[in-house]
Amino acid sequence: MIGAIGGTPLVELREVVPDGSARVLVKLESHNPTGSMKDRMALAVVDGALSSGRLSRSGRVVEYTGGSTGTSLAFACAARRIPVTLVTSDAFSREKRDHMRAFGATVLEIQSDGGRTTKVLIRAMIARAEELAEEPGTFYANQFENPDAAGGYAALAEEILEAVGGSPGAFVQSVGTAQCINGVGRVLRSHDPDVEVVAVEPAESPVLSGGAPGAHQIEGVGPGFVPPLWDEELASEIRRVSTREAKGMARRLAREEALFAGTSTGANVVAALDVAKRLGPDATVVTLACDSGLKYLSTDLYREP
Repeated sequence: MIGAIGGTPLVELREVVPDGSARVLVKLESHNPTGSMKDRMALAVVDGALSSGRLSRSGRVVEYTGGSTGTSLAFACAARRIPVTLVTSDAFSREKRDHMRAFGATVLEIQSDGGRTTKVLIRAMIARAEELAEEPGTFYANQFENPDAAGGYAALAEEILEAVGGSPGAFVQSVGTAQCINGVGRVLRSHDPDVEVVAVEPAESPVLSGGAPGAHQIEGVGPGFVPPLWDEELASEIRRVSTREAKGMARRLAREEALFAGTSTGANVVAALDVAKRLGPDATVVTLACDSGLKYLSTDLYREP
């Protein structure tokens, strides 16, 4: 199953892209084993810790998670036969929490404020994970600061370069920990310094672009604070996308493109279409389908018109 990570398809959007815009290509990270791009990062973190001795085969991994990272860590730990404890919340979909448990993880849930992602919630999750990580024999994955995480996405960038046949005009990605945009963006820039790297954040919590933190419902992104490893110089620009826009686009993608994905993917495509319109028909814009829509069936994402 570890060997099934990566090599995901790259598809071109046909129906939602306005005339006169650049090509918009979407890397289907939903085709990874747990249905998420985070499988790449989780394997890099677990194997990096094992190889460095920070984690022993008899130890335990501990992490806080909005769901996809936790599911991917639970998957990687199941494959490596290592126990894992994950701190999450009811703010994130039931599918994600059940998925973690299916891989054998111990899952602790912290109550949210009406099912919304807030800075207070994320800080509480982190504090609980740090407390658990004080136990002997534990390895704290610490996705926001782990140096191995960004490296897990290097292969994703190489796959994009190979599939496109060179560098795209722009790469667009929503920011949670910033590990994905760092890992992909730096590799793309090493091949072509002129590639635009466009960051996406919730309009309700636009901290990267200097705004105030707020509550939103784009799972997995916008923690309400600037991620410790956020590289401001890497980003060509920062695009704000609202929860309403992200959900609306996710529904359009399913109905018009047969692309079934989550809310962060909707946010990515909203921003990618804006960039594609600006760059024009001779350019190529690449973004990610971060995960599968199957992770959100218990939420309102696909229940509302």
